[in-house]
Amino acid sequence: MNWIKNLFIKKTISEKAEEMSKKFLIVGLGNIGAEYVNTRHNIGFKIVDYVASKQGVSFETAKLGAVAEFTIKGRKLILLKPNTYMNLSGKAVHYWMQKENIAKENVLVITDDLNLAFGTIRIKGKGTDGGHNGLKNIQLILNTSEYPRFRFGISDEFKKGQQVDYVLGEWNETEKEKLPERFEVAKQIVESFALAGLNETMNSHNGK
Repeated sequence: MNWIKNLFIKKTISEKAEEMSKKFLIVGLGNIGAEYVNTRHNIGFKIVDYVASKQGVSFETAKLGAVAEFTIKGRKLILLKPNTYMNLSGKAVHYWMQKENIAKENVLVITDDLNLAFGTIRIKGKGTDGGHNGLKNIQLILNTSEYPRFRFGISDEFKKGQQVDYVLGEWNETEKEKLPERFEVAKQIVESFALAGLNETMNSHNGK
């Protein structure tokens, strides 16, 4: 009878692995509070908000963040906006990875990047935190820098000593006009990540 038991165990493991491969955590980084809503630093929140609106789902308050879920072609996507503030984002990411049994390969962290021109997109499967406090904390809590991230360029057009004011400042009028098109591209990236995988998504969207 042991062979039957072993067969059942193998099947259970296989089913769990298949389930994990079809579940994705999409994390938009930002700061909670009305004063931060339209700031450059909150582009991660804005992108997952846009994805949720296009999918017709709403965020609900949950542990360590706001969460929205939807399914596309058999893949379950969980959108997360951590409510821990930017520099403690790793706590929320780790909790939801554990709760939903999601592998780090299926986590996509969306964040702003000063080193990229406005609207420029860079997707990577691993990398440094680049001085970004959100990524720095995620790396610390997960104990790895090997997780996919989607950086959205906000440029670095500020004078010396004004970085904080710039990052926490709102978009200028020219940027506001261009954001809707960039949001649509970002939505395509999120969907591609779940449906086509990281490599295909990088090949088709990096630098665009």
